[in-house]
Amino acid sequence: SRMKRLSMMLNSSRNQNQLALIDVKGFDPKDVTVMVKDGKVTVLAEHKEESNTTRTKTCNYRKLVQEFSLPPGVSEDEVTYSL
Repeated sequence: SRMKRLSMMLNSSRNQNQLALIDVKGFDPKDVTVMVKDGKVTVLAEHKEESNTTRTKTCNYRKLVQEFSLPPGVSEDEVTYSL
């Protein structure tokens, strides 16, 4: 189901400590992008849904952006995530 509750957990592969748990409810995994650059992690989720009838056109758009800095000592190459 598209509305299935999804969560994303970002981990440091060195010691498997959880860095963040982000609720991405309402987004398919293909809607979610994770970028690690310049010591920051950015999570972007976007979903656009359009429906047309003979009388109306409806557009539903959702966007989530969360950004945070990596803790000291955590390399960008060590960050992993799962949905």
